[in-house]
Amino acid sequence: MSATKTSEIFNQRSFVYRKMDAITLKNMGDSALVTKVASEGDSKKLAANLALIDMSVAARIGFRGTNARSHLDAAKLPVPSKPNMLQQNEAASLMSLRLSENEYWVLDGSTTMGKTLQELTARPVPDNCYRLYCQDSHAWFMLTGEYIEQTMAKLCGVDLRKQSFPLDAIVQTSVARVNAVIVRHKVNKIPVFSILSDSSSAEYLWDSLLDAMNEFNGHVVGTDALGID
Repeated sequence: MSATKTSEIFNQRSFVYRKMDAITLKNMGDSALVTKVASEGDSKKLAANLALIDMSVAARIGFRGTNARSHLDAAKLPVPSKPNMLQQNEAASLMSLRLSENEYWVLDGSTTMGKTLQELTARPVPDNCYRLYCQDSHAWFMLTGEYIEQTMAKLCGVDLRKQSFPLDAIVQTSVARVNAVIVRHKVNKIPVFSILSDSSSAEYLWDSLLDAMNEFNGHVVGTDALGID
């Protein structure tokens, strides 16, 4: 259930929760996702232009090792065929990122409590497979709208235009001098960039993204703008 409240009441909070107020949150147990920002107006219209969404409390987990792939296969999760690629489930809410030959991150892009990932976490980890705590180590932002490529061009030296960076591709690079993983994918058929970066630099990167968005009249919005549920 969504209600207007503050992030401080939850045990787990986004790395940038201090940057937002007058928000509507959806309870996810010990944490909550921002579903709406009071000042955003027509969120879907804003998202069509340029918008930034905080997904940092959404569930995610990683695995590394020679048996990491078999661990995900056993859980019947989507597994990309090669490094630096993304694969989503049929509902497009669960995403598997392959960051190297033997490293995988699984992200739940819904406002649920991550039941699938809870079940994955409960599974015994085989030998030569090590859990990665990317929930704590990395913030997760989504950038969406017509001007996402122009915005990122201000902050990143990699060519992120469609012809060079197609759908379901991943690049590991620097954004505003912060190491980051950038993923091009879709949420409810809406193109987005997911940006995962070091949690210790989350507030700096958030501010850098907002500064780059100013030229294109970008806004912070909640998950409702993408129809995430």
